[in-house]
Amino acid sequence: MSLTVGQYVVIGEDVMFGSNVVIGNNVVIYDGTEIGNNVIIQDNAVIGKQPTRAKASILPEVKTLPAAKIGSGVTVGTSAIVYANAVIGDDVFIADLATVRERVTVGEKTIVGRGVAIENDCVVGKNCKLETNCYITAYSELGDYVFVAPCVVTTNDNYMARGKERFDKFKGVTVKDGGRIGANSTILPGKVIYEDGTVAAGSIVSRDVEKEFLVVGSPAKKLRKVPEEQLLRNQE
Repeated sequence: MSLTVGQYVVIGEDVMFGSNVVIGNNVVIYDGTEIGNNVIIQDNAVIGKQPTRAKASILPEVKTLPAAKIGSGVTVGTSAIVYANAVIGDDVFIADLATVRERVTVGEKTIVGRGVAIENDCVVGKNCKLETNCYITAYSELGDYVFVAPCVVTTNDNYMARGKERFDKFKGVTVKDGGRIGANSTILPGKVIYEDGTVAAGSIVSRDVEKEFLVVGSPAKKLRKVPEEQLLRNQE
């Protein structure tokens, strides 16, 4: 095992390292974390952090979650945070200042861009690209080869934090394989973007997006079919 460790690093108990792991300065790795081969963890990153619950939070209290698992070939950028019970697939790139919350899985070769937040209880598929400062709300599911442009916002609360009836009705967004969302778009709670569905930049999605169709506007409306050469099945 080859392990390179920077200055002022804190490594908890029973942390498991693969070979050729490089850890920068001021990194914190919590108890039981599993780290694969050829992993780079850059300065000030935090791996395996247990969540803390606000007093007013409606989420159930959890005492201790299982440890985080980091696959082989992963890079975790400067000041990124990966929470406990997150599972990061092989060859994932997590950029600076990104946050991956508890009970999240990220599939292999996905890019999590700078400042991206993936909230709790999400599934992100393989070969996705989540660009700078996009927000993936809790309870969302993204398939494979999904593209989310900068500053996209997804939401999960139709009641906007008012009324007790909302407590069992939180629902994130679903983006099927090959779905694409343009910059600064907003996706409302529970909406589904079907395979190769595409959302133009700046749109507000208030209804499901049909397979292989482009929607545009506020509220977003169907414009036309996605060109054949852009469909996932026609990519090399």
